[in-house]
Amino acid sequence: MSGPSTYEPKTPFTRWLDARLPIVRLGWDSFVDFPTPRNLNYWWTFGGILAVFLMIQIITGIVLAMHYVPHVDYAFDSVERIRRDVNYGWLIQAMHANGASFMFLAVYIHMFRGLYYGSYKQPRELLWILGVVIYILMMAAAFMGYVLPWGQMSYWGAMVITNLIGALPLVGDAIREWLWGGFSVGNATLNRFFSLHYLIPFVIAGVVILHIWALHVPGNGNPDGVEVKGKGDTLPFHPYYTVKDAFAIVVFLILFAGFVFFAPNVLGHADNFIEADPLITPAHIVPEWYLLPFYAILRAVPDKLGGVLLMFGAIGVLFVLPWLDTSKVRSMRYRPLARWFFVFFVIICLLLGWCGAENPDDLVFKLGYDAAGNETGFSFLWLARIGTAYYFAYFLIILPLLGFIEKPKERPASIEAAVLGDAAPKPAE
Repeated sequence: MSGPSTYEPKTPFTRWLDARLPIVRLGWDSFVDFPTPRNLNYWWTFGGILAVFLMIQIITGIVLAMHYVPHVDYAFDSVERIRRDVNYGWLIQAMHANGASFMFLAVYIHMFRGLYYGSYKQPRELLWILGVVIYILMMAAAFMGYVLPWGQMSYWGAMVITNLIGALPLVGDAIREWLWGGFSVGNATLNRFFSLHYLIPFVIAGVVILHIWALHVPGNGNPDGVEVKGKGDTLPFHPYYTVKDAFAIVVFLILFAGFVFFAPNVLGHADNFIEADPLITPAHIVPEWYLLPFYAILRAVPDKLGGVLLMFGAIGVLFVLPWLDTSKVRSMRYRPLARWFFVFFVIICLLLGWCGAENPDDLVFKLGYDAAGNETGFSFLWLARIGTAYYFAYFLIILPLLGFIEKPKERPASIEAAVLGDAAPKPAE
């Protein structure tokens, strides 16, 4: 926890402001003198990276909304006009489109770090839940943003996903018709998606504030998973972690700039550069790469409703994760068995992404030919089913059981002891 405030106003104006609206004190206590565990590694910098990319998405999105036309007859052309005719439109559009991918890359790393180091465990359950809420809002904003260019993949992606929502019992049809604004995907749908896509990032910003607030109550977790026991365990956030985060942000922005300037369209789908045509269905309808694992889970079940429930369940299980993991040890640094299961879980998530990008009936590898001369082998559908089974087993079976059967390694007595070891100062005799 941060403890009592150390901020001291120096000028008459800051003293006057502090007595009425202590906003400078809040910033000082939250981002300057906030006691932060001294052993945080670079995996902890992705929260700051996400904050930077959220600002990039909001700013570029506001500019793009000034020129975009949310109408089925003009949307596709307006995006092309932004790229070709608006001053620096090519740059702003490329930053916004690639920024979504980089934001999801950062959030996945952030979430996997939380899973590995047990950042969801008591007393940080609400912090984790707010993070999952942010993730769901990001997915909603990304899906609706994918529809706005009104290309072939935009239109048919909207058609497929909204029809899946219609499979939900009792409320599915009503939600689908509300999203459509009628009886099919059309102009009303595009207007709704544009409005929601514009609104959701500001909602995300609000939840991010709650997320930071929830972080500053118990304080940061750390790679060793032990709680702060004294001043020797912490360092002030500034300058130590502001410099470290700034370096990581610059490195990430350099990678981002490489895509924006040299490969702005490589992460998009070629069919989305064709204007939407309700009469021509693309050969293979796929979402953006960051949604592919859930698309694979959706298609792993032949039943439409079952697939939808599994897809939503794959996200919903994250909300109850703090209570599913029964181990008293937070960090997998000291859980050798859990570490192997986690590594395999990451591999499975990548495999599910691969399966989501491929035709489920295509073969991963061939085994031979049947009597009719057709190729036989192991299909992407079965690989997705195996991956789906492990995904749910990891949360619902493996993590609950590991707390009872695993023997953790000995943990350090404090963060200071873990960092300094024998070099730690000893009390005078």
